[in-house]
Order: sequence, then C-alpha cells, then structure tokens
Amino acid sequence: MDIEKLIRPELAAMLGYTPIEPTEILEQKAGQRIVKLDGNENPYGCSPKVYQALANYPYYHIYPDPEQRALRQALEGYTGFSPQHIVCGSGSDELIDLVLRLFLQPGDEVINCSPTFGMYPFSTEVCGGKVIDIPRNENFDIDIVGIEKALNRKTKVIFIASPNNPTGNIITEQEVMKLIETGKIVVIDEAYFEFSSVTMANLVPSYPNLVVLRTFSKWAGLAGLRVGYGIFPSEIANYAMKIKQPYNVTVAAQAAVLASLSDIDYLGNNVAKIISGRKRLFTKLKEFDWLKPYSSRGNFILCSLTLPSPFKGEGLGEGEQPSEQPYAKKIWQQLRKKGIFIRYFDTPRLKDCLRISVGKPEDTDALIEALRSLPK
Repeated sequence: MDIEKLIRPELAAMLGYTPIEPTEILEQKAGQRIVKLDGNENPYGCSPKVYQALANYPYYHIYPDPEQRALRQALEGYTGFSPQHIVCGSGSDELIDLVLRLFLQPGDEVINCSPTFGMYPFSTEVCGGKVIDIPRNENFDIDIVGIEKALNRKTKVIFIASPNNPTGNIITEQEVMKLIETGKIVVIDEAYFEFSSVTMANLVPSYPNLVVLRTFSKWAGLAGLRVGYGIFPSEIANYAMKIKQPYNVTVAAQAAVLASLSDIDYLGNNVAKIISGRKRLFTKLKEFDWLKPYSSRGNFILCSLTLPSPFKGEGLGEGEQPSEQPYAKKIWQQLRKKGIFIRYFDTPRLKDCLRISVGKPEDTDALIEALRSLPK
C-alpha cells in the first residue's frame, strides 16, 4: 500500500525545518571537543537552583497542572501581567502552532518577513496555511508598505521577531501600531527580549489582536526543557488554553521555571555577561576586512562576507575551475573541521552570511583564532 497517497499532499511536498544538533552528537561527528556557537543557547547554563529543584521534586509520577496555575502566577510577578493574559507552552514553538491553529483555515495566509525564524513558515504549512513572504529591506527592517499591499481577506496572522533571528534588529512601536491597525493578528516574538530590554507587551491589554511571545530557552538557559509563554489578550488566551494539549508543560519544566524566577539576580548577571560578550565579539569580528558584522540586540551576531579573501584560489589545481559553493559555506565547513560550530543558512538571502552565537570569552577567542588561521 502506498502510504504517501494518504498523507496530506502539501505536507508530503513541504521542506522540513533544519534544526541544530546537540553537543554530544556534534562531538561524536567531529571526534573532538567543540565550541558550539550555532544555536543561540546560553553558554552559562541555568540557575543552580534549577538543578536543586529538579533533584528534589517529588511528583514526577503525577501529571502536571493543566491550568498552569503556579507558572502563570509566578509569571505575573515577572511580567506584570495577570494570569488571564498568560499561556505557557512547550517552548514558544508550541505557542506559534497554537496561534495558527486558532486562526487558520486551509488556504488562509500568514505574513512572513524573511529572513527570520524558520518556525513561522514551517508551522504555517503544517497547519494548512499559505506563507506570504515579504522580504526585509537591505538593512533587514520590515517592509510595512509591502505588508499592507499583501493583505487581503485570507490574511490572518503577521509574524514579527524582535529582536529578529538571525539579523538581530528590533521593531519600533510605531511599526507595531501600523501592523495592529491592519486588524490582523499580530504576533511579536520576543524570544531574545532579555538581551534587548525592548518589548511591546505593554500594548497587549489595549489591543485585542496583539500577541507577544517569549521563552526561557535563551536568557534562563532552559532550552533543553522546552518552556515558553505568551502574553495574550484575555479572549485569545482563553481559546489558547482551551485547545492546547492538557499537560503541555512538563512538571520538570515547571519546576525549572519556578526555580529560575526565584533567582533573577543570578540569571540577570549571566545576561549582562552575554551582552558584554556580544560587544566584544562584534569588535573582534570587525577586525576582519572581509566580514561585515551587523549590530544585534540578541545573543548572536549575523555577519556577511564582503570579500572572498580567505578562500581565493583555494584548492585549485591546474585546469580546475573555482567552486560555485558560497564562500560563507566554505568558511562554515572549515570551522567545523576545527571544532567550531556556527550557523549557515543555505537560502538565497543569507547564502553569503554566517550567524554566530555569543559564547563565553574563551569561545570567542577560539573562534577568532580559527578565523585567522583560515587558508589564504
């Protein structure tokens, strides 16, 4: 029997999301210890209180609270928003999916401002929607006019990441207000909020079509436990709670979040170290005349290649022709051989770019040394 005939044809044809691999797998492939700067993870890890909370939690055999009461109450203290506005998920990825499942019917459209986080088009296609891509301009700012021209009765959701991944820039309140005025559901993904301190969450109670998403993966170092939250208009929050999986946030993730929120000073110090490391990394990258780092408000820096100098004529024997492979991909490959893992996006807009997560100072030093040792 041909199973593919039973699968939704658009899912059979869609491209999957390209995830990063965990440290242990990368080290097995590399055969050495690695410097992992490809996932925008927190190099300092989680609060020590998280380990203690996980070790002492007594009820792993009991399902978690489907109403997320302790989590939502604790997040009220952190965000300033009452629990009626808060919904938690298995990472903000699940909340992206929940928003789309709430509003999309087959064939409905979602505005995606590329280059940006790949989960927006991925989840749109999984939910039966159509992705309408409105590319960002040369500075990676969103094209408000282009978005407005693309809107029609089928347009349901507009996704904006701020700071944007992978470019690191933020959206302004004036731009958000223009999007809100379209009457479509506007989702501002603030996964890197703690590194920018710029938020649109204060607008949520005043506008019924604005949603702000955040995560504990980055600033709190809980990427492996998968927990995020959204600040929703109360009406949308009620529907999101209605359609989510009943036990979508594990007891381990809940215990970790509560421990994290009781150790804000420790985590804030780690955030400050990452911001300082971002400034240092930016300065170091600017020393290379063939790299152009973009200013970032996240915990990563996007660089474009301005010259192919490190690989000029590399590996060419008599009669051989230069490879068509982008120079950025060559550098990405050479760094992997040295145990340095950064992110390369094999897409037209980013084929000449590399994204580098902010690591510890020694990680930055290893990266810079590896870049300097590239073949000339």
